[in-house]
Amino acid sequence: MRYPVYSVTQVNRHIKDLLDTDQLLSGLFIRGELSNYKMYPSGHHYFSLKDEAGALRCVMFRQEAAALRFRPQNGMKVVAFGRVSVFPRDGQYQLYVSALTPDGVGDLHVAFEQLKARLAEEGLFDEEHKKPIPRYPRRIALITSPAGAAVRDMIRILGARWPAAEVYVVPCRVQGAEAPGEIAGAIAWVNREKLADVIITGRGGGSMEDLWCFNDERVARAIYASEIPLISAVGHEPDVTIADYVADVRAATPSNGAELAVPDQNEQYARLEHLRRRMGKAVEGQLRQSRALLERAGRSRLLQDPMSWVYDRRMLLDRQQERLTNSLSLSLSAQRQDVARLAAALDALSPLKVLGRGYAIAQGPKGIVKSVKDVKAGDDLELQLTDGRLRCEVKP
Repeated sequence: MRYPVYSVTQVNRHIKDLLDTDQLLSGLFIRGELSNYKMYPSGHHYFSLKDEAGALRCVMFRQEAAALRFRPQNGMKVVAFGRVSVFPRDGQYQLYVSALTPDGVGDLHVAFEQLKARLAEEGLFDEEHKKPIPRYPRRIALITSPAGAAVRDMIRILGARWPAAEVYVVPCRVQGAEAPGEIAGAIAWVNREKLADVIITGRGGGSMEDLWCFNDERVARAIYASEIPLISAVGHEPDVTIADYVADVRAATPSNGAELAVPDQNEQYARLEHLRRRMGKAVEGQLRQSRALLERAGRSRLLQDPMSWVYDRRMLLDRQQERLTNSLSLSLSAQRQDVARLAAALDALSPLKVLGRGYAIAQGPKGIVKSVKDVKAGDDLELQLTDGRLRCEVKP
């Protein structure tokens, strides 16, 4: 008996047909842990699902992978849905995944936490990047759906609190796949046209899926790049989005966003009235002080008798003159005494005093004669006496 011989391709195709016709393997959910996860430039994702006792090769093609809202990572617990089949070329069976969700939590929650962590690491949530909201904005841009209840509430509150501001509604979608691009484009357009002093973007409440456009990375980066201060007013108080983290101010609701954007005119009127009263009291106090000062000045001697000041100064001048005269007199007297004392001392030392007592001064050819050795016989001498001079000759 002869047995048929099959080619490898025939066997692989037969196994593939068996697997493809199996009802269980045509669509099933499999729980496991991701490993060897790789994303190729083609957009296809290749990975393995494993548990404690085995592993299953998986592939997720680009079209299905584009629908992922989170970033799969090795070690992540997931639930995959797909069909088991064989790739004939390799002869290995694998799971062709059409949907992938995190095990135990929703894929939206995982995507939210992953994007939040990545943007926080880049610094998009840092406080130093936050810009202050203008105290008295003149123009406000509302980037939201023009048909929702939220925009009507914001316009009503802005008009009641601060009617001096101009409000511009920049319409865009706030739900659906096209919403993130429209919101990011509207923020960029308002900045480019310098349309407003402050921007409010948001929408009313809803499910996480409804609010998901405000968790989009494009919206987050548009808010971060905005040079105009931006208030994120999305959903209700418990709802927190990526836009809330990036925005300069987070509002609990759209109505609260309008309240944070402008001051309350009634409070401002009350504050102005308070300042007016304080200013009036301050002016009254200043007037009282000035009036008291004027009355005190009016009772002063200077205003009652203007010449008294001149008389007082004249008396002071006379005293100063007297003091100066006495001082000069004393100084001159002391100087005269000093001159007399010096003159007496000089007179006592004068040679004429010596001559008056009968002495004479002899001067020879070499000057004053102090010794007989200073002259010789025949020298002419000149004698200085108290009342004149005598000429004489030295005799041997």
